[in-house]
Amino acid sequence: MSHLQSVNPRTGQSSETEILPSTPDDVDAAATRARAAFAELSLRHRAWRAGLLRALADGLESRREQIVATADGETGLGEPRLNGELTRTCFQLRLFADVVTEGGYLEATVDHAGDTAMGPRPDLRRMLLPLGPVAVFGASNFPLAFSVPGGDTASALAAGCPVIVKAHGSHVLTSRLCGEALEAAAIEYGAPEGTIGVVYGREAGVRLVRHPDIKAVGFTGSLGGGKALLELINTRPEPIPFYGELSGINPLVVTQAAAKERADEIGAGLAGSFTLGAGQFCTKPGLAFVPRTDEGEAVLAALRTAVEGTGAQVLLNKGIRDSFASGSERLAGLSGVGTAATGGEPDDSGFTAQPRVLTIDAAELDTDVATECFGPLVVVVRYSENEELLAAMARLEPSLTSTVHLGTDEATQATDLLAGLQAVSGRLVFDGYPTGVAVSWAQHHGGPWPSTNSIHTSVGTTAIRRFLRPFAWQGAPQAVLPPELRDGSVDVPVRVDGVLTLPGNG
Repeated sequence: MSHLQSVNPRTGQSSETEILPSTPDDVDAAATRARAAFAELSLRHRAWRAGLLRALADGLESRREQIVATADGETGLGEPRLNGELTRTCFQLRLFADVVTEGGYLEATVDHAGDTAMGPRPDLRRMLLPLGPVAVFGASNFPLAFSVPGGDTASALAAGCPVIVKAHGSHVLTSRLCGEALEAAAIEYGAPEGTIGVVYGREAGVRLVRHPDIKAVGFTGSLGGGKALLELINTRPEPIPFYGELSGINPLVVTQAAAKERADEIGAGLAGSFTLGAGQFCTKPGLAFVPRTDEGEAVLAALRTAVEGTGAQVLLNKGIRDSFASGSERLAGLSGVGTAATGGEPDDSGFTAQPRVLTIDAAELDTDVATECFGPLVVVVRYSENEELLAAMARLEPSLTSTVHLGTDEATQATDLLAGLQAVSGRLVFDGYPTGVAVSWAQHHGGPWPSTNSIHTSVGTTAIRRFLRPFAWQGAPQAVLPPELRDGSVDVPVRVDGVLTLPGNG
């Protein structure tokens, strides 16, 4: 069995690691440990689990310099970006500790026995419980925020579920280092063995998804990869929830009024957004609708100036580089598509790509054009009238985000446009850019297909809901109820006989 390779995308040079692909026995052992850990974690109080999450954040922080340097060598993303990503991840772990402490995520509900308009009612108590061990698939483009550490891992652990991460092949050393940091912090805190595990290799990922001890899967990645995992899950004797955040075109619309007010600002901002991280964001705006007017051309001119001053950009791996090269050439060769601007020429020293701005008329926009090209490319779509814009938008597949740039006080006149954008996305951005996804209580990072579950998010505090299931107790003795559901509990928000009771209000 060959050791896994670590590749520097800036140079294309690979080096052999000490890491071997996980064997079937390795995967089975990890799943067995996770199952045993789940039984023990189920007995721990929320306050203990909140402390665990904070300890994990501290464990990552204690190895910051080594983690960031290792990730930079395997991704080429740069230490400033990676330091910010690690800070985000540690913040997220601590935020979920606050979520667990507050307890509202449990949806604790008590209906006492009594007479109702429908007749006698038994005593019913309901709360959300953790599902069990969760498999998480690391993403190539966020080695510290959607990989071994990251949103899926943090939210699953917050729910009370052990996590086994299938490491991404683009950053195996980073994955091992982060896994070691998390596992050491968990053991030092007193967590059971198996609370966190890491496996390596494609076949290990397949076996993990099929393993009967795994009760849910989280994935951020390509449409093809997500579909393959979904097919595996559907072959299980017991299908399980699959939460995939897949590809998207993320349309951005500039109205005539907005173009007239701030064409230069919008053009420069769009350039910064679609080239951020070399265009390797799932929220990258891939289509930009601009009016076919002098003001719209001014937006395009500002975009062109910014892109022509941008050098070739480093992509994460050879596969992404090759896919971008073929995808961008395919798009540029389609009927009706023109090239408006290009950035610096790629070289042969690593996995680099040339930023590109393509153009097309709205009437000619179809699914061949409106397809994600992962990397630094945007297609500018010129439209004449609002009706032409709305018709073109109706032909789009759903995305994680949509964005609109409006003129001052224009929002109340844009009802149809806003409704159209809302229909094809899970988050609507006003007068900004979608490539930043804040970790917060109100965030939603999901959408209609190709998100595999439109009612859940993978970013923000409600991401915890994916790894919980509702359970009800009927006529149960107080002693067997969870503490949060016992009479007189003021530990968490509880809806008692239809009335929401908050801690401190009895």
